[in-house]
Amino acid sequence: MRNDRKSILVLCTGNSARSQMAEGLLKHICQAEYEVNSAGTKPGIVRPEAIKVLAEMNIDISMNRSKSIDEFADREIDFVLTVCDNAKENCPYFPARTKLIHHAFEDPADAEGTEKERLTAFRKVRDQIKEYLPEFLGEISTPAETRTK
Repeated sequence: MRNDRKSILVLCTGNSARSQMAEGLLKHICQAEYEVNSAGTKPGIVRPEAIKVLAEMNIDISMNRSKSIDEFADREIDFVLTVCDNAKENCPYFPARTKLIHHAFEDPADAEGTEKERLTAFRKVRDQIKEYLPEFLGEISTPAETRTK
């Protein structure tokens, strides 16, 4: 049974950093309007740095887990946001009614160095995602017949 809210699935490779942060931010700003989930094409574990940098914004994703795209195979998804090129290239088939949107972000999990340097990389990507989300939400809330690309 489907609820009245439209659904958003944020997809990346590991479902460990970018998609987890995007899910947390989206839930924080629009959970009443959208059912938000995230998944990965090759799920891993949620990065502690992602948990920490969202906690700095009073957003708790500490109970999140990495999920496989396969967990959403039988669900109706209205919007899929891929946040890395690999996920876009390996995105499984979705029905034509599903709107696919791509916006790649650098993978903060690739950051090396001290904990402080890694957290700086995660904060940078968190802030980039936060800055992009109003554009994304504007695009998905615009009726399809008036969208231009």
